[in-house]
Amino acid sequence: MYLNCHSYYSLRFGTFSEIELLELAKENCVDSLALTDINNTSACLNFIRKAKEYNIKPIVGIDFRNNHQQLYVGLAQNNKGYKELNDFLSYHLHNKIAFPETAPLFQNAFVIYPFKQIIETLKKTLNTNEFIGVTIKDIPKLRLSKTLLLENKLVILQPVTFRSKKDFNTHRLLRAIDNNILLSRLPEDQQACFSEQMIHKDQITKEFQEFDFIIRNTKKIGSQCTIDFDFSKNKPSLNQKTYTGDIQKDNELLQKLCTEGLPYRYKNPGKKVKDRLKKELDLITKMNFVSYFLLNWRIISYAQEQGYYYVGRGSGANSIVAYLLKITDVDPIELDLYFERFINSHRTSPPDFDIDFSWRDRQDITRFIFSEFNNVALLGAYVTFHYKGAVRELGKVFGLPKFEIDKLSGGDYDYNSLDHIHKLVITYSQLLQGIPNYISIHASGILISEQPLHNYAATDLPPKGFPTVQFDMIIAEDLGLYKFDILGQRGLAKIKEAINIIQYNQPEKANFDIHDIEKFKKDPNINALIRDAKCLACFYVESPAMRMLLSKLKTDNYLGLVAASSIIRPGVAKSGMMREYILREHDKNRRNNSHPIMLDLMKDTYGIMVYQEDVIKVAHLFAKLTLDEADVLRRGMSGKFRSRKEFKEVQQKFIQNCRNEGYEEQLIFEIWDQVASFAGYAFPKGHSASYAVESYQSLFLKAYFPLEYLVATLNNGGGFYRPEVYLHEAKLLGAIIHTPCINVSHYEHILKNNHIYLGLNILRNLDHKTAELILSERQIHGDYVSLNDFIDRVPISIEQISILIKIDAFAFTQKNKHELLWEAHFKLHSISSNYDQPLLFKEKRTEYRLPEFASSKLEDAFEQIESFGFPICGYYEILTTKPVNQNRANDLKAYLNKKIDIYGYLIAMKNTSTSNGKRMAFGTFLDQFGDVFDTVLFPPVQEKYKLRHKGIYRMYGKVVEEFGFLSIEIIKIVKQDYIQDPRYA
Repeated sequence: MYLNCHSYYSLRFGTFSEIELLELAKENCVDSLALTDINNTSACLNFIRKAKEYNIKPIVGIDFRNNHQQLYVGLAQNNKGYKELNDFLSYHLHNKIAFPETAPLFQNAFVIYPFKQIIETLKKTLNTNEFIGVTIKDIPKLRLSKTLLLENKLVILQPVTFRSKKDFNTHRLLRAIDNNILLSRLPEDQQACFSEQMIHKDQITKEFQEFDFIIRNTKKIGSQCTIDFDFSKNKPSLNQKTYTGDIQKDNELLQKLCTEGLPYRYKNPGKKVKDRLKKELDLITKMNFVSYFLLNWRIISYAQEQGYYYVGRGSGANSIVAYLLKITDVDPIELDLYFERFINSHRTSPPDFDIDFSWRDRQDITRFIFSEFNNVALLGAYVTFHYKGAVRELGKVFGLPKFEIDKLSGGDYDYNSLDHIHKLVITYSQLLQGIPNYISIHASGILISEQPLHNYAATDLPPKGFPTVQFDMIIAEDLGLYKFDILGQRGLAKIKEAINIIQYNQPEKANFDIHDIEKFKKDPNINALIRDAKCLACFYVESPAMRMLLSKLKTDNYLGLVAASSIIRPGVAKSGMMREYILREHDKNRRNNSHPIMLDLMKDTYGIMVYQEDVIKVAHLFAKLTLDEADVLRRGMSGKFRSRKEFKEVQQKFIQNCRNEGYEEQLIFEIWDQVASFAGYAFPKGHSASYAVESYQSLFLKAYFPLEYLVATLNNGGGFYRPEVYLHEAKLLGAIIHTPCINVSHYEHILKNNHIYLGLNILRNLDHKTAELILSERQIHGDYVSLNDFIDRVPISIEQISILIKIDAFAFTQKNKHELLWEAHFKLHSISSNYDQPLLFKEKRTEYRLPEFASSKLEDAFEQIESFGFPICGYYEILTTKPVNQNRANDLKAYLNKKIDIYGYLIAMKNTSTSNGKRMAFGTFLDQFGDVFDTVLFPPVQEKYKLRHKGIYRMYGKVVEEFGFLSIEIIKIVKQDYIQDPRYA
């Protein structure tokens, strides 16, 4: 009876989920209804999946609208009709064109025109599949309308958008947000009618009782619509089924590639290697995963052809087949990787492959995938309203001034003292939380399916230019579509660019193999960097937390780094297992605290769950779950899946099985808490090993080519820290830093011997177009010889040339920057500011006699702060009061368990909470000599001093040590003032 229902995937219009729609239908004894979101199909698949649980027949369709003015509702008669509707919607979304006033002739879909439109605008004869929809409020007009004569064409089209007045209010707020206007100015035609609510099945029948033919027509349409997808546990994959077009040829190709890869990876492969390979190939073939491996192989083989660096990780990195195909560089034999984490006979989904490419290369890889394979789309994701964002949006809708919105979003208020409007903002921002705001793109997921993806949903075409399905990863997996993860990261780009710089700067030393990981693992210089936590700029190991962990563990080898890469993950730390791991690393007797089964399962990590596959081991071998159940448990530890019925059932079975095994209750729940606290965050061991390989590559470059590597780091977006920290490190290593120069600098930073010239891209207000003109003109006609020469050759405004002069980009002229600024103003004064071509003939320039000007290094420092965010000389040079002591990070050992007064420039901080919810912070500082030290501010100190912003602080605190890692427990901390800007003094 309800053929026009909206969920909150009618974006910024609907107010509740597709599940709540089903619950509403059940409450009103409705046994069949249609989900028809506005220009969207995001909820359709989950609506179909869940409808069976409510004994409701699902019908799906689309409410087609232009600027939220309803044109017609399309209902899929069957799966073919669903695709037709998706094709039609996608075509208009991709091309960003309005829908026509009349629908095309669908072969397997019904079209229902609203009664209002029929009587006002529509002039056509209805096709067999087309009907007129009547709402309850249309009944009075229907009695007087000629359309009443079209008995067989009239159906009930009562929209459902709200459940209550609160939903209606939420809807109006969403519409105001969407239109970016005040709520009081929201037009009537941009909002739904309050009557768009579901009423009881008997009541709606009563409303239309004088038109029994309308009720019959409506039921008939409902009975003719049947759609279904296989959501069963053992459904076949919907991914592309073959790579070559023939399953047997696929099997032969995979066997051939493994045979060819064997001698490259293993010079003398033993029985263990061959047995593992046979076991994997047999199971991959049996499970029909061959094409999945071959598709990944084709992607990385293209990357190899193009010279792109990549890292293959995920559970697939546990596979020897992936190792032989060069999808990963992780040897599963060396690391004793758990086979069942990669694949098992119970598993229906293929293993995960996360393939990282340089952020510079990722776009081309994505383009290749779309051109190489059929039926490809990016995976969708939903950006939902969060509390702070909702407060800001609602504050604007209610017309609040910015400072009041800031106070509300920051939580800086007493609710009881708020006025009515402010309370409404708070109340409705809480209601908006979790509602989808817009469809986005999954961070990395790409679908390659056997059938057209419009079989399952419509697609959008976001700015990236690749079709994107209107559903997310969870629904894709439910359906049997498994994503290919193609990620972009800057670490690989840093490695690649560093090698290019080395080849240019030191070609005689560029004959190393960056993929010779075995050699790097044994290199004492690299391992010393890990042991001493001197890993600044190196992939995954440079953060303060990782530096602390490495210092405490005294890790100096590859396997130790593999473990550390997973131990640092949030879940392990949260469960207390990170600290326990460190304790057991240093105290062998403590390792016996583990249950014997746990110790036997995880010998290498002293009985502590560190890797994702440890969850499977514990669930399968400790709690006696099947491998299939264990994998449900692993997947269910994060995201939407945790609330799924399947996960709840497995959780209960885990606990019951442990009781059946006779374990004590305390042990059962201790183990369960460990599993539950970190499994969703932990890495598979192969994943950690892949990260450790990349860490070793970056550590090799840092150890032997530090300046090249640091410049590459800066040119690829830096890393954990701000750019100034990497330049500071370069200075400590002997580099001389130069501000941008119009004759030497490129767009990015460059290294010449030990001189680093900052690139034009660092200048915040310099137009990209201006920078390109400067560089292209220099490349064609050579260096600029003077300011006059530059002005003659480059069309530039006084504002843009001033930026360059102030930052000393014309230092080669040996003229004072103030003198150059005067000259530039004089010489550009007579030229139109919008001229866009260099002069054909050089004008004769008047030379002016100017007084002598003076500038200071302090002026330069403030100019640099204004131009690119920091002074090259460092902030200590511009303190109002110079440090009164010379205490430094290297002195901390001598102050152990004593108080120290020390200065530090804040380079990183982390806010966190204690177990009782109080705020505390960790701060990392550079002392006045350039060395790093760490601090902790416990809740009373953080509450009093509120460490927040970068700057130089003088601090007083107690030096403490834990496992050799020194830090300062702050007692008092005061931010130091800088001198007044001499340019304006």
